[in-house]
Amino acid sequence: MLPGPKWRLLGGVNLDMSRALRFPVIIAVLLCGALPARAAQGAALERGAAITDPYALRELELGEQPANGFDRVGFGLRPFIPAARAVAAPILNDELFALPSMAPVRQAIDAEFGRYVARHRADLPNETIGVGASFGWQMFDRELLYSARSRFVLAGIVNRMDRAYVSPGACGEVRLIYRLTRVGDAAVGENAELPLRLPMTLNVVLRAKGEKASGRNGIAITCQDIARRWLATAEWPQTGADFAIRLMSAGGPLEFVEPVDVDRIETNLQIAHAPKSAARDFRTDYLLKVFRYNAQARAFEEAPLENQIDRERILADAKLRRDFAAWLLEPKHFGELDRGTILIPDRFLATGAIAPTPVGFDSSNLQPEFGLVQGEYATANPVFRENDVVGALKKASEDGVKLQNIRSVAGFERRLNDITCSGCHQTRGIGGFHFPGVDWMAAKAASISQASTGWRQSRPIQAWCRRRRISSATRPAAATS
Repeated sequence: MLPGPKWRLLGGVNLDMSRALRFPVIIAVLLCGALPARAAQGAALERGAAITDPYALRELELGEQPANGFDRVGFGLRPFIPAARAVAAPILNDELFALPSMAPVRQAIDAEFGRYVARHRADLPNETIGVGASFGWQMFDRELLYSARSRFVLAGIVNRMDRAYVSPGACGEVRLIYRLTRVGDAAVGENAELPLRLPMTLNVVLRAKGEKASGRNGIAITCQDIARRWLATAEWPQTGADFAIRLMSAGGPLEFVEPVDVDRIETNLQIAHAPKSAARDFRTDYLLKVFRYNAQARAFEEAPLENQIDRERILADAKLRRDFAAWLLEPKHFGELDRGTILIPDRFLATGAIAPTPVGFDSSNLQPEFGLVQGEYATANPVFRENDVVGALKKASEDGVKLQNIRSVAGFERRLNDITCSGCHQTRGIGGFHFPGVDWMAAKAASISQASTGWRQSRPIQAWCRRRRISSATRPAAATS
């Protein structure tokens, strides 16, 4: 989900993560069989998986080239939000969150903040919480989020056609990733006292193949055609604004990406952080939410997070606990869990998640599925007993289900954490985000930074692996028209 894309690499059940971070080349060999011949191919490999050129993103959002000749909307946030005024200027957040279509989003975020503060005061009554450096726990400033002093800026576009298993008819997804940014005179320039970028992303998730399913020549567009468009960008010589214009031109991968194809928005914000002190180690908590678009109501409505198992609710309901165990341990679903393609029914899922970081791999109540599996830290009535998991492993083998990741009860427990939104962010995210994105509003181009050094080093490998998955998922034999 949500904040950016989920890099479901090994599922985190067979390799020590610290070793994985130190040896990304070994991981890539294990995952994809081989590496590209030269590391210099990284930039080209990234194309087809994501659009990260800062000046291309600037042109896609602002449309500053007057001769681009396109009679179409750009990729700023405004056209993708129903009922927003049809003007050229970027939409500021005071206008954004005043729209009827965004009212449920604001209400849900506010409610999550209220619950978070209430839990904190009950669990940590001696640690202060509020907005500002004077508090032990420093909260995200919602006043700035809803004001004219901030807006969401396009920070990247990610091709998720590898998620066609979720929506085969739509050929997977395309994600427009926006980063919350300060705007106004006080926020501009090299000597700005406050950071421009704020710790929140908003993703607009669209169907890769939407309503405009025919090319200009009237021939139907297939999943294979769309994948070919994306993968072809690796060979394009253009950069910057010229690259953006070609992306939107006839035959480009963004030609048919339009507001009518919006499926949902996903938000990820740093709700609070606690600096290291005598009372505790450094910790940061991230709030993850999903809002699906209701075309009839013309509004984004709160929805369950994909595979975010609602631990508290399931543990509190005996029938729900039995139903969930029976569903997940069935061989077909057990195999999907192993492969990372499982889609857990909504009735077992939560509509919000807090992802604390950093979190290690030792069992902890900060992990999303802590206590669900029988063991040293399990609850009195765990959802999954050891014999149940061992039996599911045996039954899957007897049914011919080839498991690659889950080989033990411990591996099953680890996988349960990894497939949730919050668990994935804890083990795959960078500072709480999967895709921090580029900062094309930086005062100097040299100051543009997408992520940590480790993530930049492994990014070409991730992109290459995804390009292989996109190619294999959209072969003619498996194409979806």
